[in-house]
Amino acid sequence: MMTDLIIKNFAIIDHLHVTFESGFTVLTGETGAGKSIIIDAVNLLLGGRARGDVIRTDAESASVEAVFALAPQAPLRQRLSAAELPVDDELVVRRTLSRSGKNRAFVNGSLVPVGQLRELIGDLVNIYGQHEHQTLQRPELHLALLDEFAGLAPELATYQWVYKDYSQLQDDLARFEIALRERRQRIDYLSFVQHELAEARLQAAEDVELEQERRLLQHAEKLTLASSGGYASLYGNEQSVCEQVGAVADQLDDLRTIDPGLGGLSERLRESLYNLEDVALQLRDYGEKLEFEPHRQEQVEERLALLERLKRKYAPSLVELIDFEQRIGQELEDLNSGESRREDLQRRCDEKKQALTAAAKVLSHQRQQAAQKLAAAVEAQLAELAMPRARFEMRLNTLAQPGPDGVERGEFYLAANPGEQAQPLSKIASGGELSRIMLALRRCAPVGDDLITLIFDEVDAGIGGEAATAVGEKIRRTGRDLQVLCVTHLPQVAAFADHHCRVSKTTSSERTTTLVEALGDAQREHEIARMLGGSHIGEQAQIHARELISLSQRPIAG
Repeated sequence: MMTDLIIKNFAIIDHLHVTFESGFTVLTGETGAGKSIIIDAVNLLLGGRARGDVIRTDAESASVEAVFALAPQAPLRQRLSAAELPVDDELVVRRTLSRSGKNRAFVNGSLVPVGQLRELIGDLVNIYGQHEHQTLQRPELHLALLDEFAGLAPELATYQWVYKDYSQLQDDLARFEIALRERRQRIDYLSFVQHELAEARLQAAEDVELEQERRLLQHAEKLTLASSGGYASLYGNEQSVCEQVGAVADQLDDLRTIDPGLGGLSERLRESLYNLEDVALQLRDYGEKLEFEPHRQEQVEERLALLERLKRKYAPSLVELIDFEQRIGQELEDLNSGESRREDLQRRCDEKKQALTAAAKVLSHQRQQAAQKLAAAVEAQLAELAMPRARFEMRLNTLAQPGPDGVERGEFYLAANPGEQAQPLSKIASGGELSRIMLALRRCAPVGDDLITLIFDEVDAGIGGEAATAVGEKIRRTGRDLQVLCVTHLPQVAAFADHHCRVSKTTSSERTTTLVEALGDAQREHEIARMLGGSHIGEQAQIHARELISLSQRPIAG
């Protein structure tokens, strides 16, 4: 149980040290005295969100500290050991807040991350706030209450794990389908380009060769005339250049006997003659090779135009165009493999859906059974809370598609009185009924192995009379097994407490401070009389308070 609570510079609390006992302890006081602030401080210790505005005015920091007595076999001891934290018969938890934003948490004197607090000690204390019954007006939360009652956390975790994988596969498949549609468009385009380039039958350096051929064709007549005319002039005609040069060489040879110096000129002429004859023969051969088909120039022009058009569309040069064609082939091969990838994703998705269906079937079966048990348990609790003829239901409706929490939607229904048709709890229950239903649900919920303290913060709002007495008795029963702290404004509930603390505030030097005082028997009578009659406490209120306490403290059967 929680034995001590120490609060410093928290909201309107300057310094507060409260000692708690086992059993049922009630906290009462005027509205605004600071009762709920104490609950907020405890919630902070359990890992709740820290806000800088809770630090007391003119203070730079605030702190909340609590001491818990641990049973020898408490599971928390194992968690502390696993976290390499000191283990003792007492657990000391402290949380500090600073205006600078340096917030810290300590467990048994050791600094721990704030996020680790709830993992370590979050199960020690359950706090039920004054507005918690409003969760009953939110049908989307009803299924979680059923799962808590039935202890279905493992089954739900299994389902959610499979659902997460299934959802991820569905998302992957949907994205892949979109990509595949885009891929198919790309395939269509590349296939067209590949076909166009394949029909062109590109060859390396083809454009250079065609350009040369085009030049030849453009000057075909000149080339023909030059080759045939050159051959004829040099060698083929009568009195050709070669014949005349040969004649001159012969004359010089004849004159060598007269002047030997002319022999050198004759040799030079004959060398020139050989060259001229060679040129003449090459011109003849060149001319004979010139074969100009009638439509060849048109074909060359068309081919060059095709190559030029392909270059403009796909690549600036023939070399790059041929490389582009090869890359298209590889990309098409890669893209076409996407269909097998889609089939693999679809297969995995189908397999995961089967696993999800199996997990959902287990979870749904457990929920169907638990819904009947919960209804019976809540009705039994409501009978003890002044609603003896109430009929409570948990209806499960199958969803069109699996959701993150299962394949059904759950909602509570209530018929508060005999003869009434059950209606959704979110629409027909009063505030007092909701408070009692929430208390009944919490009484039905399983108690965790680590739970040692329950805190009720005005969960009795909206009720009075016989119902308030029933709620007080119910909380007192709970106090037999667990330490219970309850903030209330109802004297009927306060009268059932084993211990009574009064919360008040005082003002000194224009500063307001919250105080908590443990009440003795006489003080307790006075406080309950105040709760019954207001600030002016008469003798009759005192008598009524005394009778109320006496009746409430009688032994409770069962």
